[in-house]
Amino acid sequence: MTKSAVELNGFEGWVRFADLPDADVPRAPGVYVVMRPSAALPTFLETSPAGWHKGMDPTTAVDELARSWVPGEPIVYIGKANMGRNSNRGLRKRLSEYRRFGAGARAGHSGGRRIWQLADSADLLVGWRVTDDLDARRVEREMIARFRARHGVRPFANRAD
Repeated sequence: MTKSAVELNGFEGWVRFADLPDADVPRAPGVYVVMRPSAALPTFLETSPAGWHKGMDPTTAVDELARSWVPGEPIVYIGKANMGRNSNRGLRKRLSEYRRFGAGARAGHSGGRRIWQLADSADLLVGWRVTDDLDARRVEREMIARFRARHGVRPFANRAD
């Protein structure tokens, strides 16, 4: 297990995206992490199966995906879930949007879209940690900063195209 994975104390869940509808995902705010259990180099799909968001194709060129890969690192995405203006969002809703987007539906979550071009995306695990609403963004930023300090880059799917 990598140092990044060890730092995930306090995270729970660790379910496949397909299993999220039946998982006991909190409705509270928090941070979440997507991990790839395999240490093998990934195979990338030419075309993303994810939904289009705001008229934009979610596909990233395979050569760009390959250049963005962080070898030996299981963490592929770090995200946050705030409660939103109407206090009706949180981890459960955010992760549901992420899952539906990956399944090809239109959803309000296009961040981290690169994970859906992993040929083994069905095996990815998502874990979460509840935080205060105001802390979610800070914790996400700190986790990404620690990842970047260790690897020199952001996680694979936390990069902008």
